[in-house]
Amino acid sequence: MRVRDELRMNVNQQPHMASPYGQPQPGYQGYPQPGYGGGHVPSGYPAQYAPYNGPGSAYQQGPPQGYSPYASFPTKTLATNLVSDLSSSSPLDLGMRGPPTSGAPPVSGAQNYSQFGQGETQNGPPPMGAPPQRLPVSQPYTPAVVNLSGPQPPYDQQFGAPPVSMQQMTNQMASMQVGSTAPSPAGPGYAPPSVSQAPISSAYTPAAPPTFSLASTAPTQPPPTEAMAQAPPRSYYGAPPPAQQPFPNAAQPFSSTGPTQPQAPPPVSQQSFSQVPPVSQPPFSTALPPGPTQSYGGPLPPTQPSFPRPPLPTSQLSNFPGGPPPTSTPSQLPGGMQPQPPVSQPSPYHSGPPPNTTGFPPQVGAPPRPPLAGMQGPPPMASQGPPMAQANHVPPSQPGMPPSPINAALSGPPPQPGMQGYPPQQNGAFGQVRGPQPGYAGPYSGQPNYGAPPAAPAPAPAAPKRLDPDSIPSPQASDMPPVQKTRHRIDPDAIPSPIQVIEDDKANKGSEPFTTGVRGQAPPLVTTKFQARDQGNASPRYIRCTAYNMPCNADMAKQSQVPLAAVIKPLATLPPDESPPYLVDHGETGPIRCNRCKAYMCPYMQFIEGGRRFQCGFCSCVTEVPPHYFQHLDHTGKRVDCYDRPELSMGSYEFVATVDYCKNNKIPQPPAFIFLIDVSYNAVKNGMVGIVCQELKTLLDYLPRQNPDVESNIRVGFVTYNKVLHFYNVKASLAQPQMMVVSDVADMFVPLLDGFLVNVSESRMVIESLLDQIPEMFADTRETETVFGPVIQAGLEALKAADCAGKLFVFHSSLPIAEAPGKLKNREDKKLVGTDKEKSLFQPQVSFYNTLAKDCVVQGCCVDLFIFPNQYVDVATLGVVPTSTGGSIYKYTYFQASTDQERFLNDLRRDVQKQVGFDAVMRVRTSTGIRATDFFGSFYMSNTTDVELAGLDCDKTVTVEFRHDDKLSEETGALMQCAVLYTSCNGQRRLRIHNMAVNCCSQLADLYRNCETDTIINFFVKYAYRSILSSPTKNVRDSLVNQCAQILACYRKNCASPSSAGQLILPECMKLLPVYLNCVLKSDVLQPGADVSLDDRAYLRQLVSAMDVAESHVFFYPRLLPLQQLDVESMSLPVAVRDSEERLSRGGVYLLENGLNIFLWVGVNAQQELLQNIFGTTAFSQIDPGMTSLPALDNPFSKRLREIIESVRAQRSRYMKLMVVKQEDKLELIFKHFLVEDKSNNGGASYVDFLCHMHKEIRQLLS
Repeated sequence: MRVRDELRMNVNQQPHMASPYGQPQPGYQGYPQPGYGGGHVPSGYPAQYAPYNGPGSAYQQGPPQGYSPYASFPTKTLATNLVSDLSSSSPLDLGMRGPPTSGAPPVSGAQNYSQFGQGETQNGPPPMGAPPQRLPVSQPYTPAVVNLSGPQPPYDQQFGAPPVSMQQMTNQMASMQVGSTAPSPAGPGYAPPSVSQAPISSAYTPAAPPTFSLASTAPTQPPPTEAMAQAPPRSYYGAPPPAQQPFPNAAQPFSSTGPTQPQAPPPVSQQSFSQVPPVSQPPFSTALPPGPTQSYGGPLPPTQPSFPRPPLPTSQLSNFPGGPPPTSTPSQLPGGMQPQPPVSQPSPYHSGPPPNTTGFPPQVGAPPRPPLAGMQGPPPMASQGPPMAQANHVPPSQPGMPPSPINAALSGPPPQPGMQGYPPQQNGAFGQVRGPQPGYAGPYSGQPNYGAPPAAPAPAPAAPKRLDPDSIPSPQASDMPPVQKTRHRIDPDAIPSPIQVIEDDKANKGSEPFTTGVRGQAPPLVTTKFQARDQGNASPRYIRCTAYNMPCNADMAKQSQVPLAAVIKPLATLPPDESPPYLVDHGETGPIRCNRCKAYMCPYMQFIEGGRRFQCGFCSCVTEVPPHYFQHLDHTGKRVDCYDRPELSMGSYEFVATVDYCKNNKIPQPPAFIFLIDVSYNAVKNGMVGIVCQELKTLLDYLPRQNPDVESNIRVGFVTYNKVLHFYNVKASLAQPQMMVVSDVADMFVPLLDGFLVNVSESRMVIESLLDQIPEMFADTRETETVFGPVIQAGLEALKAADCAGKLFVFHSSLPIAEAPGKLKNREDKKLVGTDKEKSLFQPQVSFYNTLAKDCVVQGCCVDLFIFPNQYVDVATLGVVPTSTGGSIYKYTYFQASTDQERFLNDLRRDVQKQVGFDAVMRVRTSTGIRATDFFGSFYMSNTTDVELAGLDCDKTVTVEFRHDDKLSEETGALMQCAVLYTSCNGQRRLRIHNMAVNCCSQLADLYRNCETDTIINFFVKYAYRSILSSPTKNVRDSLVNQCAQILACYRKNCASPSSAGQLILPECMKLLPVYLNCVLKSDVLQPGADVSLDDRAYLRQLVSAMDVAESHVFFYPRLLPLQQLDVESMSLPVAVRDSEERLSRGGVYLLENGLNIFLWVGVNAQQELLQNIFGTTAFSQIDPGMTSLPALDNPFSKRLREIIESVRAQRSRYMKLMVVKQEDKLELIFKHFLVEDKSNNGGASYVDFLCHMHKEIRQLLS
């Protein structure tokens, strides 16, 4: 057995079931269907079964040439068989077979595939009254690799025309006998089951279980209890639970709690697997229990949330080649309700109120408004769709339910024309054996049921050990209503779960300190809390690499396509239990360096000749040791003072720089902070001016300082502006501040030198007087126009005059349209979105700001911009100076003092107080064989090697890409040294050094074994967000998908053991690459919804470009915590759930955070006690969705929840405003935008859909 190092899933290629997939399905009346010709589709087939609203993944406008969803990208049954590879086991291949010809589900023994003709391939355990057992892992394993992915001969039976009568529809669903009309373009239909598989009654004789073994190194596995078992079933918008209706021509459905069930399923750990294989067939041997194999379980609920998500308007282009299969949407809502007009969804990044909350105008791209509570129609009739065992309770999955086949866009049950009622959910809510959860009981075993009847117990875990994500059984459904047992879809619980990986890493790496002494050791994930101990390599808080095993040569790197990069955060803040870098002072001689490459002394230098010389680890040059630095060597060749000197034993440390390292060879002055406040009409009216002035009175006591006991020596100055600039003399000797106005903005100068930049403690009285007067002076202003370029010029000139570096804090409100250098015009043009000219919208309008940014960097003038826009302000242009100088942008759209003051003030406080270096230059040196070739972040580069930052704070990262220029050797590995020269906030010139050594490998398998997906995604995002300045967004998305497919295809081809092409095989450390990449592709920057403004996109593009790995991780895959499972006694948080609507329980309350926002989502059936504890009211209707902070109630739950929110905020670099979202409220559209595993309103694919798309891309590359 080789090391567990990959994840295997079956995505089998078998033809689909008959379903009128080739033809467009009826849409909402009056709403165009996306990607199917865009016309209005007539509706009106007889309503027989519940509609299917998925998959709509927007991959392609119609099928490509020579492609049918059933032929070249046939059904993909994503087997739950997440097998660990580099083991010799044979993964389970799940085929799909024809539907039963009678109402009763057929029973199949474990069968030899070869026994059937190719068109009739069948497999798997049968459905049964008593659900099957998930067998112990320790059973013997018999290899039996089965390949079902070869080309299939055409079936006799072709697709018929859409049924036009209820009877035909019934027949089609029950026995799939399709009418005899001409074949439809969709592809071949299903033949009835072959004679060799006669349907058998579902009564069973237990027999010896077939043998199985998990191809995983773990000896035992408890049943999944967390990510797999947690997804509660979903409910429908606004409709009361329908009564249990019998299906036409079908046996009565099994209600999950009702008496119709022949036998309640025992916990998985106790079930015995009953199955009699035909004599001629050997036991079916696989790498996983038979749970996933065939048993005609009903259609798993589709991938999207249960709230009907209507089709996209045709104006949204599909983003992948290979269009979505038609989405069947109801032609009419129950009760004759017509669809509501679409809701204009405010941008999730707005800090202000959404646009007009009543009577939203229809807006392109926004979905039709689902009916709100109170507008319910009657319960669906028998003809309106399968009873979902209560509207808000999907029958739980039972053992025996197979994972479903999926087509190219991966869908749920087959669409049926004209079906009425609400579409079922779109992200199959069937996890592996969950207890039934009527009324949304707590989704975890052992959790309280909020507002629900008691749920059947979920299987208890066998042991506390975490479930191995590579051995997840598929959902099973022997107890599904018969009519639902027609077609299956991929179980979302069977594909790699980010939560599972995060929790496993916490369990494996969170308990012990991470020591950095081992070369090429991958650190804990950014989501794991750990303590780092520096033993010769920089802590992962300073440097994270995409690969800790670099390929030895360029050919291997090119073949794998894995990016070789490091994300460096030079001044990162460390937790209290880790010591900051030591400061080393070598006196006037300065740091010891290599003569040739100028690398600084570090643990990789080899002392020779008794300690008189050292050989550089980077370039191998030999350099004399200065006499004052000489020390003898011990018997191992190390200096005897090695552990007394940080630069010889640590990965990170600082040197005091000598005057040679200073600008113009003179010691720098202490830096200055200048506050420049917009006092135009908008800024005064929204309260910003008053708030800033009031806050600065106290904030000036908290300016950054090196030593907390000594007052800061940073000087401050003040400017206000609208069309002209007002400078203030606040000299300590004055009784009142003096104002000087500069109206010649075309030639900016500073009208005073003495008294503009002052020491806070000396001039406190005058400063406070000024800050009191400014709001009064401009209270009645009528000036609406502003300038912007001259404002930054003024601050720059003031710093030049004082001969110091510093930071400008600019508080600005509107597009600078007044006559002045840097004047801008409104160029917001939504018509350019999605065209080749879209890239121009991200580029600055004028070159003035690029030149200004360069001047600022030369002076060490960093700019932080706080903007308060009510309309377009051209962030793409205004942001040029902040992002080029190492500054930050903070955006408060529709700023309102009452709701946004807290967020703004917290951001301002942190921005003013945080540790920052000025006039910084960073250079990355590498050992022979690789070199730094590309850099990403907020900085300026005047040459190809030096990253220049006017300001470098503790939140800024620089991402560096490496390329080979020679071969590397496995013995020496690869070295990198990041050196940052900067001026500290007390004016001292310093050098901060971070060293990192990684391994080198000549085998691709070693490369894939030691990568970090979060860092790879961070690199991909920055690369993509920079690329949109020069390429259309569609090309950028396509290139990302292509590179990801190449990485995974190379692994499949060169590292994975041979297996069927129907399998999707992912490297263990990259199994989350598809889900995270999909989140990036769906982001507002690369694929905007109709309601995302250009300013928001430009803001996010600039924001993400300087993010570290922890920030980008939570930004693209938000953290979702189920608060109903909060233990107030424990200090630990509840385990997060996956970002999908199907994981939300109507009886729950959830906290979602993404680094910019915190949402508190409240389910309509949340338990009264829970609401009382959080909000102080027991009525859902009385919760105020406008609140931005929770009431401070005197109960343990309220206290603990508020502590959690504060601790979550403390982890992020920006203050997150709390938004309360009530289920079925208008704000829920914003909240759902962050449920990134679901299909998005802007056309982004769901995780399941995208995984299938990736698999198709990989297969194309391999073929």
